[in-house]
Amino acid sequence: MRHTEEEDERLRLIGRYVTPGRRYLKVGGVILGMSGRDRARFLKKLGKAAGEISPRELCTLLDGGWRERKTAAWLIAVAGRTEFRERLGELLLASEGPYAGQAYCVALATFGTSADADALVAYLDYYLPQADLYYDQPAALGALLLLDAKLGADHAARFLAPNGLWQQWIEGPPSKDRDAPDSYREFIGQLCAFADEAAKHCSARSSV
Repeated sequence: MRHTEEEDERLRLIGRYVTPGRRYLKVGGVILGMSGRDRARFLKKLGKAAGEISPRELCTLLDGGWRERKTAAWLIAVAGRTEFRERLGELLLASEGPYAGQAYCVALATFGTSADADALVAYLDYYLPQADLYYDQPAALGALLLLDAKLGADHAARFLAPNGLWQQWIEGPPSKDRDAPDSYREFIGQLCAFADEAAKHCSARSSV
């Protein structure tokens, strides 16, 4: 069976940006467990890749599966490509598949503006009332708390109020982790710090 030209391009991009060194698995919390030398090498390669990939190629990856979307979101975060803010917000809200949502939250947190906070608020407003859905609520809250600290804002306050949406979601089925909200902020902050470190090796880094 012959691949279409579009499929050939998608497979080429996956082979270049997504699967080398199992990058799609390592972007995210796995980085925390890497040794200093391995982490530095990995982030250097990630930064270079973020500088090489074009906006059109990123769009192709964002149209793919969770591996492509997760990797693309990290490349977007590293390069500071804020033109993808709306698209990432839409993908986060749609929650069409697993594993990529955390990466969208990291990217929005690295952009660091009130518009990014708005995207996270929209997600929490929609998904916290649905206690049976355990998606990326912790990552979204952590990213929002991080942005609040940066912006001097309090977008997260109403979610965390006594008997507020966060408490209702935590207490609803299924059973959920009951870590302190600040632990999610710290986790997302660590991931954003890795994105910033990789950005030092990104030739296409834009201001945010």
